[in-house]
Amino acid sequence: MFEYLPPLNEHNLPYPDTIHPIVVHFVIAMVLFAFVCDLIGYFGKNSRLFEVSWWNLFFATISIFIAILFGQIEAGLAEPYNAAVRELNWHTTLGWSLSAILSGVTAWRYILRSKDPTTVPIPYLGVSVLLMLLVCVQVYWGDKLVWVYGLHSLPVVEAMREGVL
Repeated sequence: MFEYLPPLNEHNLPYPDTIHPIVVHFVIAMVLFAFVCDLIGYFGKNSRLFEVSWWNLFFATISIFIAILFGQIEAGLAEPYNAAVRELNWHTTLGWSLSAILSGVTAWRYILRSKDPTTVPIPYLGVSVLLMLLVCVQVYWGDKLVWVYGLHSLPVVEAMREGVL
């Protein structure tokens, strides 16, 4: 069965480079931009920004599941060494949790938008702050996996293949 799968390249991937970070940065940007639009819309009394925020949340919610799909594939192909396993597990757990939390926040936002598209309540903004904090923690762990542990980088993949790690 494995002979039908494409061969892995020097990054230990069946495609040219990692896709997970590309999609994840799209999600991060949309979630952060939605939050900024909500804040500016709330304090600047500009209700048009609430519509921008809604659509950013909507597409971020769809995109996070694509990011998780590629993240799971790439994490499995990374063959993480012992030092990286703990952070990779935390990153994976928080990623799945963020997908549920973001889906819940987006559903709540849809209900709020259906009732009154010209305002957002303070409790919603408070939950959005917590969402931003979780996103920042997730970004920290993802950066650590790439820049400290070097998952899918050439030297680490070579070391894994040679049995050094």
